[in-house]
Amino acid sequence: MASWNDYNDAQQNPNLIPKGTLAKVRLTIRPGGFDDPAQGWTGGYATRGGTGAVYLNGEFTVLEGPYSKRKIFTLIGLYSPKGPDWGNMGRSFVRAMLNSARGISDKDVSPEAQAARRIGGFADLDGLEFVARIDLGTDASGEAKNEIRAAVTPDHRDYAQVMGSRAAAAPVYAPPLVAQGAFPAAPAAAPGSAADPRPAWAR
Repeated sequence: MASWNDYNDAQQNPNLIPKGTLAKVRLTIRPGGFDDPAQGWTGGYATRGGTGAVYLNGEFTVLEGPYSKRKIFTLIGLYSPKGPDWGNMGRSFVRAMLNSARGISDKDVSPEAQAARRIGGFADLDGLEFVARIDLGTDASGEAKNEIRAAVTPDHRDYAQVMGSRAAAAPVYAPPLVAQGAFPAAPAAAPGSAADPRPAWAR
């Protein structure tokens, strides 16, 4: 029985989803109004930070299970003036999300799989449902927060169970594989405020 005099065994933050949890999520892109048609960035989906970094401001909503309706905020990098790593990680993460949402093995190089990894624009990502692996990180203040660093593809043994009916026709490959992507997650905060968790170069 929990003691109301001793709080050493109380959860540090019961609002956090445990590290490693797999969950079906839906991506909603919070529009930033920045377009660059030469890059294919149209529709006002991208956000441009004060230092020139460009990203998609993603809101991921857990759709099912004990954490249903929880929201996790993640930046998906498109461009950084510091170099190509930010954009490359963004492309990797979007590839993983498409593989997961469309039931494609990351190893599948068939014409059908290649077509499934193409989009007409960022509007095709808005509303995308896929399986995410939820992780823990820290915000700009050093506080723990949830973030999404990976999308789980059909190669993973638990993909079909988490994805549900949409995965019924998706092949399951071995060995298990998690397609990686890694970005700082962004809880809602006023841009430029002290609580704004974005990297300084993304503000």
